[in-house]
Amino acid sequence: MNKIHTVLVVDDQPENLAILGELLESHYRVKIANSGQRALHAAATAPIPDLILLDVMMPVMDGYQLLARLKENPLTRDIPVIFVTAKDRAEDEERGLELGAADYITKPIKPVVVLARVRIQLENKLAKDWLKDQNAFLESEVARRMHDNELIQNASLHALATLAETRDPDTGGHIFRTQSYVQLLAKAIRQHAHYQGQLSDEHLKMIVRAAPLHDIGKVGIPDHILRKPGPLTAAEFEVIQTHCKIGGDAIALAMQRVKDADRSAYRSQGTPLAFLEVARLIARSHHERWDGYGYPDQLQGELIPLAARIMALADVFDALTSKRVYKEAIPVEEAVAIITAEKGQHFDPELVEVFLRLQREFALIAQKFKA
Repeated sequence: MNKIHTVLVVDDQPENLAILGELLESHYRVKIANSGQRALHAAATAPIPDLILLDVMMPVMDGYQLLARLKENPLTRDIPVIFVTAKDRAEDEERGLELGAADYITKPIKPVVVLARVRIQLENKLAKDWLKDQNAFLESEVARRMHDNELIQNASLHALATLAETRDPDTGGHIFRTQSYVQLLAKAIRQHAHYQGQLSDEHLKMIVRAAPLHDIGKVGIPDHILRKPGPLTAAEFEVIQTHCKIGGDAIALAMQRVKDADRSAYRSQGTPLAFLEVARLIARSHHERWDGYGYPDQLQGELIPLAARIMALADVFDALTSKRVYKEAIPVEEAVAIITAEKGQHFDPELVEVFLRLQREFALIAQKFKA
């Protein structure tokens, strides 16, 4: 069924309204208004017109002023307007077109010309509306597919992280707890004066997504060390320490292979793989210490990537408050005291201050994902 188009005719002269109305009513639904104010009301009232024929010379509010008002209203800004006027100077036509008019017809009108111009503008509007609908659909479809891809990526990340976790039987729930701690800390530090501007929404999101991969390097640690039910020897601890380099190198190698296979798919920022660089930094540097006595690179202070500093605090809190085969969990209060004592030594001091304000939320997360 073909749509019946609605045309609004605006003119302060009754005879002009009668002429145009009679000409158009056999083809379209016609609305009329004899002033700018009434035209504004008619244009924004259902049925919303598909086209407006507008006289320029009207009292109180002329056609140029009315067009400007129409453009201000989201309901009417996209309605095409044809000026119908006795003002036939080139500069008058240019002014109308510059203000956003779709066309310009001079009086006295020629019926054939009016009908042809109206038909063209209505066809143009139909095409624009169709294109707008298609664009909206495509945007919605792209958003849906991006969401689906993100779910798949997150599931894949957790699968990889869980693979590493299954080789360490005493860390049940570790990736879920630490990811939640990281998200809590990362969001909170953006309000801290020292960190303002360091974490964009996208960077924060990447840190949270990458957090589960922090211990991916444990897949390279021999079982007899990783699963040892007691304290490690100095030599064994040196082997455990290599999981940071193993994890960081593995992620770097994966990134390089993607880059070699498709250079357009790899950037340091702003692509689906950008979070892997964050994951690499976290995997390699989450055991560095603020005082420079960590591993594997003995980085100190703010030379340690912020994402790794956040991960370090989350990881230690979880290790302290979780049961291991070689130790019992300690109460949250004791863990908080230990982390506080390590302020400026193991941990970024400003980050510890933020953590202290969040200790209740940390305790709730620990309880929620308790192994």
